[in-house]
Amino acid sequence: MAAKRSKVPRFYFNFRSPYSWIAYRDLMDRYPDVAAAVEWHPWWEPDADGERRMAERRRRFPYTAMSRDKHLYVLQDVRRLTADRGLTVTWPVDMDPVWEVPHLAYFLAVDAGLGPAFVERVYRARWEEGRNICDRVTVAEIADELGLPAGPLADAADDAELRGGRGLAALLALSEDGAFGVPFFTLGYDKYWGVDRLPVFADAVRSRSAGSGSASGTVPPPADAVPGGADFAAARSGDLGHAGGCG
Repeated sequence: MAAKRSKVPRFYFNFRSPYSWIAYRDLMDRYPDVAAAVEWHPWWEPDADGERRMAERRRRFPYTAMSRDKHLYVLQDVRRLTADRGLTVTWPVDMDPVWEVPHLAYFLAVDAGLGPAFVERVYRARWEEGRNICDRVTVAEIADELGLPAGPLADAADDAELRGGRGLAALLALSEDGAFGVPFFTLGYDKYWGVDRLPVFADAVRSRSAGSGSASGTVPPPADAVPGGADFAAARSGDLGHAGGCG
């Protein structure tokens, strides 16, 4: 029997990928109603502990590292995409990154009702300020800016309960959905990968909402107003939660 799929549209986002950042900006700037309607699911490359936990559940992380040629292409492609949107990118330098550091901290921000504010601030820190978001000092500073407890967020990657609970559930969910790159969107059994598929996904979400006669959700504030605005993702966050994709 085929596996059941969530009827709620999902957005798998990732702090590492420039394409995921661009998709986030497009969602907030061009499709705010869709941003309010989707479940937000963090996607990250697990460390050895995360891979072991997935293997114990007979799951694997569905992503392979890119080649040097693809990496060079991504640099060119992202430059084109950001210029088209009037965005300025500051490329960060990753030194032995541990992606659990910012992504597990996201769950604690959601618990405090500041999930969207945290997402906006982490994306800005990495892609506009060129900061190392896997540095716990950076996460602590972001937490402090948002009025969140700096210690627990900075050390979220050391929280065994969080790793084995919502952290593992998030990894299993992306594996179950076959989210092999980001940005990745799902609507039932339909999957959409990459920034260029976002308009099609948004149309599908809006069409389904119109057909059912239901509202698509509360329109969130602009991205630059999120820190002081309502937590539009709280109700839709997946507490289980790069060309055009996976960069």
